Amino acid sequence: MAHRPERTFRQRRAESSDSDSTQEPFAEPGSPGEQANLGPAEEGLPSGGGRAEAAELPRRARGRSRGRVWASSRHAARAAPRLDGGSDVPESRAVDLSTDEEDETHRSSESKDDQSSSSNSSSSLEEEFTSLVNIPDAAFIQAAYRKRELARAQEDYISLDVKHAFTISGMKKNTEYPESETDDHENIIPFTTKPQTLRQKMAEKTATRNEETSEDSEEDKKYQDIWEQQQMRKAVKITKGRDIDLSHSSKSQTVKKFDASISFPPVNLEIIKKQLNTRLTLLQDTHRSHLREYEKYIQDVKSSKSTIQNLENSSNQVLNFKFYKSMKVYVENLIDCLNKKIINIQEIESAMHALLVKQAMIFTKRRQDELKHESAYLQQLSRKAETSTNRSLAIDEKTQWILEEIESRRARRRQARVLSGNCTHQEGTSSDDELSSADMIDFQKSQGDILEDHKKIFEDVHDDFCNIQNILLKFQQWREKFPDSYYEAFISLCIPKLLNPLIRFQLIDWNPLKFDSIGLKQMPWFTSIAEFIDSSMEDSKKDDSSDKKILSTVISKIIIPRLTDFVEFIWDPLSTSQTTNLITQSRMILEEHSTCENEVISKGKQDLLKPIASRMKKAIDDDVFIPLYPKSAVENRMSPHSKFQERQFWSGLKLFHNILLWNELLPEDTLQELGLGKLLNRYLIIALLNAIPGPDVVKKCNQIAACLPEKWFQNSAMRTSIPQLENFIQFLLQSARKLSTSEIRDEVKEIILILVKIKALNHAESFIEEYHLDHLKSVIKEV
Repeated sequence: MAHRPERTFRQRRAESSDSDSTQEPFAEPGSPGEQANLGPAEEGLPSGGGRAEAAELPRRARGRSRGRVWASSRHAARAAPRLDGGSDVPESRAVDLSTDEEDETHRSSESKDDQSSSSNSSSSLEEEFTSLVNIPDAAFIQAAYRKRELARAQEDYISLDVKHAFTISGMKKNTEYPESETDDHENIIPFTTKPQTLRQKMAEKTATRNEETSEDSEEDKKYQDIWEQQQMRKAVKITKGRDIDLSHSSKSQTVKKFDASISFPPVNLEIIKKQLNTRLTLLQDTHRSHLREYEKYIQDVKSSKSTIQNLENSSNQVLNFKFYKSMKVYVENLIDCLNKKIINIQEIESAMHALLVKQAMIFTKRRQDELKHESAYLQQLSRKAETSTNRSLAIDEKTQWILEEIESRRARRRQARVLSGNCTHQEGTSSDDELSSADMIDFQKSQGDILEDHKKIFEDVHDDFCNIQNILLKFQQWREKFPDSYYEAFISLCIPKLLNPLIRFQLIDWNPLKFDSIGLKQMPWFTSIAEFIDSSMEDSKKDDSSDKKILSTVISKIIIPRLTDFVEFIWDPLSTSQTTNLITQSRMILEEHSTCENEVISKGKQDLLKPIASRMKKAIDDDVFIPLYPKSAVENRMSPHSKFQERQFWSGLKLFHNILLWNELLPEDTLQELGLGKLLNRYLIIALLNAIPGPDVVKKCNQIAACLPEKWFQNSAMRTSIPQLENFIQFLLQSARKLSTSEIRDEVKEIILILVKIKALNHAESFIEEYHLDHLKSVIKEV
């Protein structure tokens, strides 16, 4: 007889009656397989005293089978060998139909009868055991062999055993040689109990002790056993569903397919026809709803086309829409263009400004260096004259070169004045802003390159986007066609921002300090804005008209900042030509700027005038220097000290004149503080006091009085002059007293006329009465 294959899960007790097809196989008594597979609880009981235990165990098994269904078959199988105290009892044969756990079924034909046990008790136990276990016959088992072999050949199964290769091979051997198995008639049936060995007795005692502990361990194994039973039941059910009758495999497969079709409900022609009619009705309803929607959409399309046609026919609305759309597109394109070009405009604007600043710094630094070196040279001459040494004066090469350069420029200017017929020019009143030929060439070249780049900025742009007149024409059309929307959109506030890059583009080569510079009113942007304002549809009498503020806003936001940069960094207050041109441009700007008085415009005016006053104050502190030398050094009018002092005095007087040219723009108190307080009283009067009284002093006083604005002395009721001129008046009286005692009496009359001009009438009358100059009283009466 072939041996059982090794099981892949722990030894199971006999299943309950629920698992209808799982029973434990037999093994021959005393065989090695039996000794290996049977646990201690399943070995034979001792010969003596086994009858009572055998009678008790079935009752215990039956009691547990009622409470625990999953443990009933296990105790029934274990209670059978203990009947009548025999060591060898018949065991039932079982067929393991689980194809997932075991690969073949072994059958055993050994049965053992207990001759000493009671026949009634044995028969009742056998009936109960037989009712619990169904033993298949030999034909059924052989059919199962053939069925499983066929399934293995078709590989129509999935084995759960990891060692299925060994199991399958063993099954193949058993199926190939079925004759090797023992037949029933060959099995020897013993009729007497076999005496138990010492090992069996020890196992019996151990089983008795373990019986009590197994009751407790069974509760722990409850859930594991339930899971195993469920898996076994599933395997049995699958096997039953696959082959209902193992003896007729081909027929069982056909029955299985037929049974599956029986589960569907009965179908007849009426039901199919009814379902088709229902489906057709639903499709017809859906089709009708789609037709209604289609007709609705057709009507909507027709209505939309009609609306579009009506809108196209209504010319006003279409024109309005087209105009606003075109303006929107135009403004977007204009802004995009200016955003791209503003970077180039800023670069060129900065380059031109840097070039002019560099030139102005060259002039200022050169003037200050020359003044320092010439003053140092004259001081050395004075020290040499005081020591009365005959040694030659040591002059470094740089000072010598600077003095020669100064003298050469003065000679060129004198020659130019002679050619022009200007013989009244005083030394020191020249601006001294000549450049060398090399510096002039470099400056002109740099300026030319900047202007070339300036022309290329808008060369690829259409005139509608770079010409201010064309741009304003677009907004003028808007204002004429739709004035309400034009003013509601506050276009007058947007136009200065739009025109900012274009106006700055036109101002790149504009220099308000140059004599030939174009005037503000002659610039193209100025005329275009002025025409746009004049064509306004609003009432021209309204001073607060929004469009009339465009020009003032442009001047405040663009022109004044540009002019302020020239004042702070480029303007030279010692240059009369630059000052005159700057005053002209500033006066024009402020006049146009003052057409609409408000806080913004007042702030813009202050932003321009404040830097002008600051720059003049800086010039007084840095550029005015009138040295004082001993009278012995200046008595000779041809001495270097006298010439240098004269030049510096006339340079200061020139600055005094340039400052007072701002009398109509700057406030009077600012001019009086700068011109009279800081320059006249601090520098010019001191220089006059150090001079020798004579015609030259009177001439200088006349020049000072000529610079004073007449506006300060227009009040006919004035008998005394302004307080800041008190020092000047005292100097005039002192000079008149000195000249009255000498033979030069004509200069006294000049001094009296100066006093009368500056409204120092009380001082003039007192002097005339004091020195009995009655012939000069008529001068006072004429005032």
